[in-house]
Amino acid sequence: MDVSSKVLNELAQREAALDAQIEAAREEARQVVAAAEAQAAGIIRDAEAQAKQMSAEHEQKLSAEVGQIRETAGADARTQAQATRDRAEGKLGHAVETIMRAVLP
Repeated sequence: MDVSSKVLNELAQREAALDAQIEAAREEARQVVAAAEAQAAGIIRDAEAQAKQMSAEHEQKLSAEVGQIRETAGADARTQAQATRDRAEGKLGHAVETIMRAVLP
């Protein structure tokens, strides 16, 4: 019975050691998972911040392009309006001359 007690005692000690190893492995796994989750959260925060920055830059570029297009369109409209006025003045002068020739001998 003494031998069987020793064997049982040794088996119990090995089982306790294995349980301790398993618990240590579980704790290490929990720590690894927690670190991975923290790292993933950091990556997500960085990505969101970068997306916001890119969106703001895009909006700024778009606004600048719209302003440039408006400015160019306004300049074109002013040029066309002046050309129309010039043509109208020319036609008016020609009409006045035609009327003057018709009225005055």
